[in-house]
Amino acid sequence: MLKNVAALLLDEVHPFELGVLCEVFGLDRSDEGLPVHDFAVVSAEGPVLQTHAGFTISTPHGLDRLEEADLVAVPAGSHFMDREYPKEVLDALRRAVDRGARVLSVCSGAYVLGAAGLLDGRRCTTHWRHAAELARRFPRAVVEPDVLYVDEGPVITSAGTAAGIDACLHLVRQAHGPDVANAIARRMVVPPHRDGGQAQYIKRPLPRTACDTVGGTLAWMERHLDQEMTVEQLAAQAHMSPRTFARRFQQETGTTPYRWLLRQRVLLAQHLLETSDETMNVIADRTGFGNAAALRHQFVKSLGTTPNSYRRTFRGPTPVSEAA
Repeated sequence: MLKNVAALLLDEVHPFELGVLCEVFGLDRSDEGLPVHDFAVVSAEGPVLQTHAGFTISTPHGLDRLEEADLVAVPAGSHFMDREYPKEVLDALRRAVDRGARVLSVCSGAYVLGAAGLLDGRRCTTHWRHAAELARRFPRAVVEPDVLYVDEGPVITSAGTAAGIDACLHLVRQAHGPDVANAIARRMVVPPHRDGGQAQYIKRPLPRTACDTVGGTLAWMERHLDQEMTVEQLAAQAHMSPRTFARRFQQETGTTPYRWLLRQRVLLAQHLLETSDETMNVIADRTGFGNAAALRHQFVKSLGTTPNSYRRTFRGPTPVSEAA
């Protein structure tokens, strides 16, 4: 059942993430034959709240409004990683789950759920920039930084900003069926479902570690990503035995030669997909994957999306040339 929805706001709330909840659950679309939710914005810290954008939000609803909600949604806010939360807020969230309601976080709203103990033993996510800190602060949570959202029983967590739309549409799809979710998505002019996960949006070149003995070999590998490489060949480059080279490589890079090479090839493929019009076969050849099928397989395995989808996402539609 998903009829009654409450957005739980704390000071310094982010307007966009709140707007996502209002757009999906707060609009009356009954003229289109779509279900209407009893939606309310609830303040956890007084009748007037400050947003991080510099304006205020007022609402007549306090925490008691949460007691009747089928879904309690917590949008992101500034400094959620660092602050403490009122005990009455955390108690209200725990009561919601105990009585069978669902709770949803958008982006850093996951920290509020974590403080309430609702992430313990559960898979969850947040914006990729905050995922490591979420895992550190709540070590019993199973943080998955590469996904757009996680539905773990009564607790749903979503990644940054637009991923909140994905999670909300997922809940609508579960409660009201795909036709309703698709109709809302069309009204919002967004895809009803996105391929892949956060991995495709993370800008993460491999860190330059202090590699005393394999640094020269790493540089050689980067210059020859299109070539086949074996541990024996790389060891010869480094003037070591294969066993010594593999051990030193692991010690100095934190990974194996194969995984390091694969990640560099995927990074190069991402760059070429973003900045060139090369065909998939050409990109596969330049990155050492050999053919488009192998490129697609490793790309999907690493980033959760296809090379073609990635190119559409990060390059957009091909511009139409004006007639001379």
